[in-house]
Formats: sequence, C-alpha cells, structure tokens
Amino acid sequence: MARASSSRASRFVCQNCGASAPKWSGRCDACGEWNTLVEEQVPESAPKGLGRGAGKRIDFVDLKGESERPPRRMTGIAEFDRVCGGGLVPGSCLLVGGDPGIGKSTLLLQVVCRLAAKLRCAYVSGEEAVDQVRLRAARLGQSNARVALASATNVRDIVASIDGAEAPDVVVIDSIQTMFVDTLDSAPGTVAQVRSSAQELIRVAKRRGIVLLLVGHVTKEGTLAGPRVLEHMVDTVLYFEGERGHQFRILRAVKNRFGPTDEIGVFDMTDAGLDEVANPSELFLAERRGDVSGSAVFAGLEGTRPVLVEIQALVAPSPLGTPRRAVVGWDGGRLAMVLAVLEARCGVQIGANDVYLNVAGGLRIAEPAADLAVAAALLSSLTGEPVPADAIVFGEIGLSGEVRPVSQAEARLKEAGKLGFARALMPTRRGRAGTRGADHGLRAVEIAHLGDLLPLFQDAAESRRSARSA
Repeated sequence: MARASSSRASRFVCQNCGASAPKWSGRCDACGEWNTLVEEQVPESAPKGLGRGAGKRIDFVDLKGESERPPRRMTGIAEFDRVCGGGLVPGSCLLVGGDPGIGKSTLLLQVVCRLAAKLRCAYVSGEEAVDQVRLRAARLGQSNARVALASATNVRDIVASIDGAEAPDVVVIDSIQTMFVDTLDSAPGTVAQVRSSAQELIRVAKRRGIVLLLVGHVTKEGTLAGPRVLEHMVDTVLYFEGERGHQFRILRAVKNRFGPTDEIGVFDMTDAGLDEVANPSELFLAERRGDVSGSAVFAGLEGTRPVLVEIQALVAPSPLGTPRRAVVGWDGGRLAMVLAVLEARCGVQIGANDVYLNVAGGLRIAEPAADLAVAAALLSSLTGEPVPADAIVFGEIGLSGEVRPVSQAEARLKEAGKLGFARALMPTRRGRAGTRGADHGLRAVEIAHLGDLLPLFQDAAESRRSARSA
C-alpha cells in the first residue's frame, strides 16, 4: 500500500560533511563516515528560480573608501588580543573550538568580564543555568563585572533581545550547537540548525556592529562539529588546545580575516582561571635538564612569535618483531622520513629499535623546521651523548640528506639569545658575509648535510672514552 503523501518531505543529511541523501544508509557516500545521516524535514516544494526584475539594484562603491576604520576593542588580555590580530573588530564573528573541559567557557567569560568595564557585554549560555555561570564568575573573582547573563537556546528570542537601540557591544553564545531556529523541525546540533542559527546571529551582529563570540564543539577527531560552511561564515576561527596532564593551554588562530593565521597565545590553567604567559619559551624549558641524552631544544616559530621548546627522543632495543614508533606532539610521517634519511644517507642503523618522540609541555609542532632538532635528539639518544646544553637546533631535512634553510632565522636566534643560549646548530645561510651567527650573542654551527651532524656526537663519545681510559 502506498504511503500517504504529506505536505513536508524528508531528507537525510550527513552531520559530518552536510551532504544530503534521499534515503537513510549506514555510511555517507560523500565523506565515508558511518552513522552520520540524520533525517530532517524540508518543504516539499522547492523554491522557484529568480525571475527578471525580482530584486532591486545594488550600489557599487570604490575600493578606496573615505570612511575611517573602526578602532579595535582591546580586551586587556594580551595573549588573546595577539591571537585576534590586535584586538576585536566591531561587527566580526569569532568561533572558538576545543575539547570538552579545556577551558573555552572560562576564557570567554574572562574576556567579557574585562570588556564589561568599558563596553556593554552579554553572555548567553545554552548549556548552563544562570546560577552556574555565576558560580564560575565567583571562582574567577569576577562577580562584580557588569555582564548581562541569560540562559536561552531559541535564536528568535536572542535576536529580538540584542537587536535594539540598547544593543550590546559584545555577545558570547555558548554554544552554537545548542541553539535552534523554531522554523526548522530538526533537532539542535544538526547541520541545518547550526547553519541557520549561525546565519541569523551573524546577520544581526554585522548590522549592529556587535562582536559575536561563538563557542563550538569538536568531534572526536578534533575538528569543529557541524557543517564545514560554519568556518567559512565566521571571520576568525580559534582552537583552544592543551593536554589534560599539563596546565598549559594554547589558543591558536587557524583563520583570521583581520590578522595573521597560526598565531598562538599561551595560558596557564590555575584554580583562579587562565593566566596569560608572556614568555612561553621560559615556561616550556623550565623543567629541562641539559645533561641528559635524547633531548634537543628546538627554536620554532608559531605565527609571528618565536618559541623555544624541548624535543625528547628515546631509542631503545625492541623485543618485538615490528619495532614501535610512538610520537606525541609531532607528525609521525615526518619522523618516519627522518629515520629513513638517517639510515639511507648517513648509515645509522635504527630500524631494530623502538623509537619514542615527545614534544615537552604539550605543544604541537607542525613546521618542517623541527626536522634537524628531531634528528639531533635521535642521534643523542642512540649514542648516549647529550646535545650541548647551550645549543638550539633548527632546520629542514630533504630526502637526499641536505639541510635546508628555514624562514625567519634571525627571530629564532634573537629569542635564543635572550634566554642565554650560546650556539645554534642551523642550516647554512646564504647571502651573509662575515661571521654568521655572531649577532644576538650566538655562535652558529652551520650544517649543510645531515651527515655533518653525526660526527659531533661521535667525536664527543670518542673524547669521553679516551678520558675514561686515561
């Protein structure tokens, strides 16, 4: 018997990629994820095409306008302002994502409490009651901040509250996955609801010049939940990262229309909230011991900020037929490449050993400039000779074993000089005359090929054996 037709048809939308299908299946054909198709109700009749004369003519203006740029709104939290590109831009929308319990709500509550001293701020929570937000504010010592609180999830009600003559200057929505538009039949958190809720909130924020801060959930893979178009709709996407076992938290910009991307801000999680860290290098190297083999200090670059971090390696004989390769804080594929280059180009036998690599402090490194530091840590662990305690290491390794120059070497050397390092194991710099590396108080040990790094540890080991025999 045929099913009776209804005024509304249904479709199945993937909650991972947003693709739609006419019927349910266990696996999405577009992205390949399992059990992500959810039924959503849509009008049976599709909208008709635009006819001639259906819209009004828009006015185009010159690229060079005469209007002044609106001043940025500084939060007073230097690390947050740095990641945003120098403060918040009126009419912009920021999306902050991170693992559950990492501190997203705490960070944004501290931000609006700072801004409330000079701006009208509102905090709308869809996950907590007003009293729960007040308890967090009391723990942070911000109970007297003039922040308007509300617990709501209906986007129509929120828009009606902020779209008026007394519109707030800054609005926090915690979180966008709990919001819903009552004209849609789907549940909150689905692709249609997240997209429509964000679109309505962004529209009123652009019209009123409101700074909109959205909290976003992440999936188990670490990406923002909901449709991918959400990241395209907002102006800035920030990820709040950190390991549960560390007190450090990293705020990283992966998209920013008003500032540099890949900029980071470092915070210290305490009982009284998040404290900004002005010099992350000192914090990451605080527990370092310079006389231990398998450790190298990498002079990295996060956005525009040079950061020194310790890379630890352990090479041990493996009792298994297939040796283990464990990596924390770095790319496992690049570790495999460095190991292959050491064996094929330098004759170092590591294949029968277990290899463990760790970036101390919970920081995640993505730039190829860490290749040489990883190789130095591996050779140090293999030979038992520590890397000089006063040395930093950076450089990219090619498949033929050559060490390639990296960007902004001067900034890396300057940061190392401020922290008291005396030498740098680095690639050969071109176009510089005179004594290279003498600036910033460092002596450069230039390495053109990875094979040039191995004698540094072999000579040290030979010298130590000679001293013992004598």
